[in-house]
Amino acid sequence: MKTFNDNAGRTWTVAINVDTVKRVKSLLSVNLMEVIEGRKDDPESLLGRLSSDPVLLCDVIYAVCKPEADAKGVTDEDFGRAMAGDAIDMGTQALLEELCDFFPQGRRKLLRKALEKLRRLETLALNAAETKLDDPALESRLLRELSDTIDSAGNLAESSASPPAATPSAS
Repeated sequence: MKTFNDNAGRTWTVAINVDTVKRVKSLLSVNLMEVIEGRKDDPESLLGRLSSDPVLLCDVIYAVCKPEADAKGVTDEDFGRAMAGDAIDMGTQALLEELCDFFPQGRRKLLRKALEKLRRLETLALNAAETKLDDPALESRLLRELSDTIDSAGNLAESSASPPAATPSAS
C-alpha cells in the first residue's frame, strides 16, 4: 500500500485489489486493467486519458480511496478541493505504483520498467522545455515579434492577420 497527502494535510492510503478494481469500474466506468494495454501517448488508452485529464485522474484516486474517505467523512467535492499541484503528482505516483504491485510478478516487472521509462522521458521533456525557455534567443525573438505587432503609440499594428476590410457587394 502506498500513501500520499492532499493539500488539506490528510493522508490517503492507495491499495489496489480486486475490490478496488471493481469499485472504480462501477463508479466511473474506468477499467484499471487497461493500464497494462495502453501507452501514455495514445489518447484513447487509460494512461493517455489519465495523463490528459487531471479531473478524471482525481476521480479515479478518490474511487480507490472511497472506503477511507467515507470513514473520514470526506465527500468527493472535499477530496477534489484538496487535490491540486503536488498532491495530484503524489496521488498519481501512489496509484501507478499500486497498479504495478497489483499484477503478478511477470507483468509487474514489465509495468515497473515502463513506469521508470515514462518517468525518465517526462524528466527529459521537462528539462528540454526549461532549457528552451531559458534560452536568451527565445526572449529576443519574442520581443522582436511583440515590437512588430505594437506601434509606437501602443496600438496593435495592422498585419496580415487582421480581418480584411468589408467590401460592398456587387448588386
